[in-house]
Amino acid sequence: MSTAPRPWLFCFHHAGAGISSFARWQGVVGDAADVVPVLLPGRGSRVREARITDPGQLLGEIEELIGPMLDRPYLLYGHSLGGLVAYTFARTRAAAGSEPPALVAVGAVLPPHLRSPVLRSAALPDPELLELLVAYGALPPEALDDPGLWCRRVVPALRDDLRLGQALCEAAGPGLPVPLLALSGRHDPIAPTAGMAEWAGYATGGFRLRTVPGDHYFVRGGTAPRMLREAAARLRARTLRPESSRV
Repeated sequence: MSTAPRPWLFCFHHAGAGISSFARWQGVVGDAADVVPVLLPGRGSRVREARITDPGQLLGEIEELIGPMLDRPYLLYGHSLGGLVAYTFARTRAAAGSEPPALVAVGAVLPPHLRSPVLRSAALPDPELLELLVAYGALPPEALDDPGLWCRRVVPALRDDLRLGQALCEAAGPGLPVPLLALSGRHDPIAPTAGMAEWAGYATGGFRLRTVPGDHYFVRGGTAPRMLREAAARLRARTLRPESSRV
């Protein structure tokens, strides 16, 4: 068994959510990595804090949260909106000459130049946004039974996250110098596999696309953490290198 330290696996959540989707990941990843879900302001235990919609502020927030921990190898996984967050954070660190992650994995999110219909919907009036989110499975059908309640309690956070996603796309560019792994749900109506494949144009350090069972929220299943467990184990064994195209 390798004596290399266990890498970190930092996980970024999808829009309108907190870190509950990653609650079981450590049990799946095991001793291959230490799983650290990154909770952004405005949700969970940070619900009273203002949500972030500006990419620069977001990057500063993440650097403050996990920067002191980046003295050992690490990987990033971002789901949906979190994929844009992970990609932007990794690319910014690399451009600044800071130690980048050994791997960036993005799930259920189209590359910045495509943008899903959901991501493009931030400016819609509340009723139309609610209907679109239900149509794409981002909210349950019962949301339409009491639209006023959902528009008050749920839509504002989702709208802010969609604004953040749009801003991240506008600020993004190609040139990630580390391996990029794209995970695509076989039945994802928001980020279909053909679009996920176009992340290849953003990765100068190697690219791989893998499909997994499920829809847009496959993050709640076990396949994604198992794949990240494999990548972390290779990293710990010194067989995965930032300059390698193996992901």
